Amino acid sequence: MSEILDSPSQKEAGAEDAGLNTAISLTVALAGTFMAFTNVKDGNINQAMQDAQARRINEWSYYQAKSTKQHIAEGTLEQLRSLKLLSSSASAETMRDLDQKIAAFEAKVTKYETEKAEIKTKAEAWQTTYDDLNKVDDQFDLSDATMSVGIALSGVSALVRRRSLFILSLGFVIFGALMGLAGFFGWGIQIPFLSKLLS
Repeated sequence: MSEILDSPSQKEAGAEDAGLNTAISLTVALAGTFMAFTNVKDGNINQAMQDAQARRINEWSYYQAKSTKQHIAEGTLEQLRSLKLLSSSASAETMRDLDQKIAAFEAKVTKYETEKAEIKTKAEAWQTTYDDLNKVDDQFDLSDATMSVGIALSGVSALVRRRSLFILSLGFVIFGALMGLAGFFGWGIQIPFLSKLLS
């Protein structure tokens, strides 16, 4: 008689467990699939970051080379000006030659200054590109971390059969999905505290 009375509640419990397991399985499958896409996108972002970093470093190296050339030209210009002052008794031809050389080195100094300004602008642009990509990378990192926690909690909730733990795992998965979508679509969602914690 007791078996007959217990039977409906056992069926209900079994149906509830089956429903929970189905929900957990779907969550894990969808979260894992989403993570696969975000990992591919994040890998591409990392490559773009490395490229931007390399280009920024190249531009600053080029800037340094131009600065060195400018300093040499400025030093030579000062020497030529001093030589002109000391050569007041030199022939007109010698003075003309010195004036031409002074003008040539003044033009070089001006050219290097202009080129340095252009190079600096490019280097700063690559830094901005890197910083922007890094923000997206942080979004994908947060997505990956919280999705992983959500999947792990889903697995534990399947073992202990706790709906409340599964709901908590859903919170992590949903937050991870939000951060991943922010990375894909360029939404400005940033959580500096968590990004700093993971960096």
